[in-house]
Amino acid sequence: MQNLDTSTAIAKPERPTHEELWLLGQAPLQKYLDFADDLCAESPEAIRPALIREWGAANLYYEELARTEAGVADHLDCAALPAAMLPLAEQVCASSQYTRTFNSLPTRIAMVELGRMVVCQNHVTRSFVDELKAQLGPNPDPAALFRFCFPPDEVRAPVHIREAGSKRFVFRSESTDFRFHEPVLLRPDQLNDYRASGTVAGVVGLVVGYSANILNAVCDDDSGRLVLNNGYHRTCALLELGITHAPCVIQTVSSRDELDLVAKSIVATDPGYFFNAPRPPLMRDFADPRIRKVLRIKRIARMIEVSYDVRDYFIEE
Repeated sequence: MQNLDTSTAIAKPERPTHEELWLLGQAPLQKYLDFADDLCAESPEAIRPALIREWGAANLYYEELARTEAGVADHLDCAALPAAMLPLAEQVCASSQYTRTFNSLPTRIAMVELGRMVVCQNHVTRSFVDELKAQLGPNPDPAALFRFCFPPDEVRAPVHIREAGSKRFVFRSESTDFRFHEPVLLRPDQLNDYRASGTVAGVVGLVVGYSANILNAVCDDDSGRLVLNNGYHRTCALLELGITHAPCVIQTVSSRDELDLVAKSIVATDPGYFFNAPRPPLMRDFADPRIRKVLRIKRIARMIEVSYDVRDYFIEE
């Protein structure tokens, strides 16, 4: 009987990974360490000391930038849309995605300077940024640039749906933008290609999908700063392609109450930092090697489970 040489044993295939770009030096450090513990492809214990040192170095660098670049985020350069984009903007503003997403405050679409936009999201997926760059390509014309920032209503990543029981369904997508939208009551005439076994009185739909994914920002009317609300991967892709200005929806807030309506919770809970700090984190920081960290992480997917319950009973009228 032959002895097996354990040194030549077939190794287990490595799990698929991808790269995540993180902006270091911005609190909370624990969020970064928790992310590494959960998803980093390397041993978290082995790299933890280095992660903390790099974070501290980036924090000191931000203190230096607060002195040398104080006020750099104020009064961002915003300009009117070029004529070629105006018809496209009218179509977008008339769409249900736009009117339902931006239904709290007045909006405008303008060409904004991307690099000096304040960020509240401190990591993006490298592979997705690369995909977006390849999709747009260098030197896009105005129409292509507009559609890139205001993508059409289409499925952006494969979605796998399976029945997981008599009253439960599971949706799976690799997109981090995948989400549950809402329950909705539909009329029978809103159904297409459904072959009913009897007369349909009404339909309850549980809607799963993606966000409008429109490039948009919140503007402070005092400082003129823009905090990017949505579109981080697209903005990173544009900057890496050398595109400095792009069309963006702007919602201007003049009070804390208005900010609560339209901003992400991290911004709404600490507006002084994002709108008043001498040098907050900016979109251009994703290209600065003294701030940016590339982490190799496990490839993950988002799962959404939807279930329902039916009760049938009589009541006295």
